Amino acid sequence: MLVNTRAIVLNTLKYGESQVIADLLTEEYGRLSFIISVTRSRRSVRKTPMLQPLTILSVCFDHRPQRRLGRIKEATVAFPAVSIPFDARKLSIALFIAEFTSYATRSEQRDDCLYAFVENSIRWLDACQGDFANFHIVYMLHLTRFVGFFPNLYDAQDDACFDMRGGCFVDNAPPHPDFLPPHEASKIKLLMRLSYATMHLLAISRQERGRILDVILTYYRLHQPDFPEMKSLPVLRTLFV
Repeated sequence: MLVNTRAIVLNTLKYGESQVIADLLTEEYGRLSFIISVTRSRRSVRKTPMLQPLTILSVCFDHRPQRRLGRIKEATVAFPAVSIPFDARKLSIALFIAEFTSYATRSEQRDDCLYAFVENSIRWLDACQGDFANFHIVYMLHLTRFVGFFPNLYDAQDDACFDMRGGCFVDNAPPHPDFLPPHEASKIKLLMRLSYATMHLLAISRQERGRILDVILTYYRLHQPDFPEMKSLPVLRTLFV
């Protein structure tokens, strides 16, 4: 069955001399992988810039659920980014977000809200002309809404601990090391209220931003035990942490 849908490039892996395996987040079917020609023939999908991380595509492919790797018949760039590819700081965030999303959504099926969130986030970052140093933090926190472990903020008292395994606030420290003490737990509610439009109001140091990033990554790994180390993290730390 031929399918036309928008799709976001998350990751590519070289396969032979003239092909790549591309992992895409599609609007119609969630996560799918395709084997794509990158030769210079008229019908092929060229690697640059079409397969750069977080590129938003319009693709046509023959959907066969039993196939592990699909074949794209046609692809065009649906949203040509005007700043991300040319701004080193935005590009470092884009590479991190693409890798992070690739790991966090590996088993996701169709989810219109998830797809809309990711695409709208890319568009916002590309259009942003102000401060975006906290973009990846807001993105990672809000993504928890779609992958099944959004923190339970009910009864978030100032003197409570946050149990990262349970994703909830507790009156006393749990009998395991994966929790935040009250002085850090009290900041979660504030962080979860941030949006891209308001994140510039959060005045934090590079050290504090680094600590928040580490806590969020730990939180994801507790709920997705196969979440690997991030290859793009060192560059992000150099620029923002």
